[in-house]
Amino acid sequence: MPVPHPARNASLKIGVLYAIFFVSGFCGLIYESIWSHYLKLILGHAAYAQAVVLVVFVGGLALGAWLTGRFTERIRRPILVYAAVEATVALMAFVFQGVFEHASAWASSEFLPSACGAAGACPASWLLAAALILPPSVLLGTTFPLMTAGVIRLGVAPGRSLSLLYFLNSAGAAIGVLVSGFVLIAALGLPGTLLFAGCCNVAVAVTAWLADTTQKVPAAPLARSAPAGRAAPDLWLLLAVAAITGLSSFIYEVVWIRLLTLVLGAATHSFELMLAPFIFGLAVGAWLIRHRIDTTHRPILLLAAIQVAMGVLAVATLPLYDASFDGMSLALKALARNDQAYFLFNTGSGLLAAAVMLPASICAGMTLPIITSILLRNGGGERQVGQVYGVNTLGAIVGVL
Repeated sequence: MPVPHPARNASLKIGVLYAIFFVSGFCGLIYESIWSHYLKLILGHAAYAQAVVLVVFVGGLALGAWLTGRFTERIRRPILVYAAVEATVALMAFVFQGVFEHASAWASSEFLPSACGAAGACPASWLLAAALILPPSVLLGTTFPLMTAGVIRLGVAPGRSLSLLYFLNSAGAAIGVLVSGFVLIAALGLPGTLLFAGCCNVAVAVTAWLADTTQKVPAAPLARSAPAGRAAPDLWLLLAVAAITGLSSFIYEVVWIRLLTLVLGAATHSFELMLAPFIFGLAVGAWLIRHRIDTTHRPILLLAAIQVAMGVLAVATLPLYDASFDGMSLALKALARNDQAYFLFNTGSGLLAAAVMLPASICAGMTLPIITSILLRNGGGERQVGQVYGVNTLGAIVGVL
């Protein structure tokens, strides 16, 4: 009986890990979409619910990534821990409906009447809503540094592994936004969609556990090689760049959504059609940079050029946006009021949003893998993966606010 070649086994395992991380991103954005529908029942307004979900979800991702980055190098089997995290997220999805029903009943009968005033927005209701989704958000934030550590320890070049993982997770997220909004909620309802996402997380957890148990000898963490005195200035400077990139890219996203809402209107699926191209642009950027990230001899110069290009491309969207009003007016006059025309309208709306958002968001998607790769080259350990992801996401929160 032939003995499997170790290199072939490692390649197969890496491919499996890449695949399940795509599914993980797919589930994560389903949760974000579903939570906004639930929380508007507590907060009384869809805009409040979207704001709370966005800030808590992104904030939980940042906190989870940052905390995990501090301990990644001490974890001998990060894929096993990753499997446990995915299983816990699935469990939270399975019980969310019951927890929400009990929490909303208690809030409406006891908590909110005593904590809130007679009129106006109530901060107590926001805190309750945030408490319902913060734990799974933090857990989802741990997945990127854990999976990255596991893949790097299997021998994949750090820059390439970071780029591919970021691409796959973001691509899954973009598809999750569209599938959730257009298919799952209509077919399964909110509880059914939660159960579907939870089952996907169970499949991811089991697959990750099986992949980990086939690795006989746990790999060592990525070692540091450069003196601390050299790495420290690069660390804080590049973390600042990561934070500012997250801030600016989400300012772009919020402004683009506000502007495009004036063109596309408040149709049922307008938000999904605007959010998906932004996330997909991040994925495309990570994909395009995957080969060059480990071969470039001047990564700082490459990072600077990408930042300049992102700013120029963002400003260049203004004339396109200005012309989009006339284009949408012509489309509305030409389209009949039927199901086929509604499909064409949604397709045209998505393409318009992509034309505005994709160029600059592609540049934003290149930034995080490059910064992390530079730090790893300069002797940084696996903790830098969590730190860069965490501060980038924290900058995104500030950008949203």
